[in-house]
Amino acid sequence: MGAREIAERTGGGAAWMRLGRLALLLALGGLLLSACAGDEPEPPAAAPVAATAVPTQVPATAAPAATSVPTAPVPVITTPQPPAEGAYALESVGTGFRKPLYLTYAPGDTGGRLFIVEQDGTVAILKDGQRQELLFMDIDARVGSSANEQGLLSIAFDPEYAANGIFYVYYTDTGGGTVVARYRVSADDPDAADLASEEVLLRVGQPYGNHNGGQIKFGPDGYLYVALGDGGSGGDPLDSGQDRSTLLGTLLRIDVRTGGAYAVPADNPFVDHEGVRPEIWSWGLRNAWRFSFDRATGDLFIADVGQNKLEEVNFQPADSPGGENYGWNRFEGSEPYGNRSTEGMARREMVFPIAEYGRNEGCSVTGGYVYRGTQLPALVGNYIFGDYCSGIVWTLTPQADGSWLRTVLLVAPSEITSFGEDAAGEVYVIIRDGTVYRITDK
Repeated sequence: MGAREIAERTGGGAAWMRLGRLALLLALGGLLLSACAGDEPEPPAAAPVAATAVPTQVPATAAPAATSVPTAPVPVITTPQPPAEGAYALESVGTGFRKPLYLTYAPGDTGGRLFIVEQDGTVAILKDGQRQELLFMDIDARVGSSANEQGLLSIAFDPEYAANGIFYVYYTDTGGGTVVARYRVSADDPDAADLASEEVLLRVGQPYGNHNGGQIKFGPDGYLYVALGDGGSGGDPLDSGQDRSTLLGTLLRIDVRTGGAYAVPADNPFVDHEGVRPEIWSWGLRNAWRFSFDRATGDLFIADVGQNKLEEVNFQPADSPGGENYGWNRFEGSEPYGNRSTEGMARREMVFPIAEYGRNEGCSVTGGYVYRGTQLPALVGNYIFGDYCSGIVWTLTPQADGSWLRTVLLVAPSEITSFGEDAAGEVYVIIRDGTVYRITDK
């Protein structure tokens, strides 16, 4: 789909101006989450080093994870239909956030709170349409955010948070390395984290300042999934994407609910594979900035930021045993990348995207959610995602032949850093300028 066609389908001038802004941003460079550094490598703060994980405890196998506590009734699955043109809009539900990157809720919470991750190291509470004055969390002193893609990147609340008060964060430390840490809520204040409770579960060295991944999320199986980028620079110079001896360029699946740091689930696809990290669930990813699970089906959607040609959305069905190779750095999207050799890598061994788009439509994909709320029944079953640079929001609708139909839903007023989902399944759009919007109908 060309730029002019997008403009016509999204209100003409507004979308065309958005794409003009995209061209300007691409020319200027330095985008926060572009992670699409082109062919120019970002110089490291120090000489590149091989990335290693340093967990406190990693048992070889794990006991079955505790069953997740549902926060809402399981939605009825219906046949999704693509959205009607011009039927949806954005409603502002909060302003004044400082470089917001993520939105989520705490399972079992009855206070109507939404938690907004801010890049420099803080988590704010959005309640009753207001950013609360007191922060839920401030670990600015522990977080390094000097590079555009560093900082406090996401938060995940334990499925039994209402009973145990445990949550997890993903951030880059002051040395640029990735940290996944466990925290607890304050015993005296439900609106404040206990900063002294930090337990570092995982550290991964980052050779460059970009491509840090950043998403952590509990799956329907009760395990924690962790997205790590390829380590940065441009074109994956360390070949991390196709190297399963490193955690870079992968999606991890770990059990953080059995005590200690974490355990490796016994049914992970690479347990007992010599030379392969057993934490790996899937691999061949460049920078999976945002991923999510369909709360009704358990299907997994991974939006992976491209290099300089294609942005992609990958799909893993709920019954997958894991182990998918999404192709980077031999492929960018469905096309061979550069002059990398694909010898010995049959195309059937790659899992190619269900959707991709080029630089005429955006430059950095931002993954979202399958809509399972109740306020927009015609949107149920559609996967919602967007582009950081152009602000375009699309849906993907599954088709009877196994393909996915991509449709423009709306255009956001500024750069989209993330999407969010509340306990009821309503979907939010987080904008770089500090505003949080909810998707509504007109």
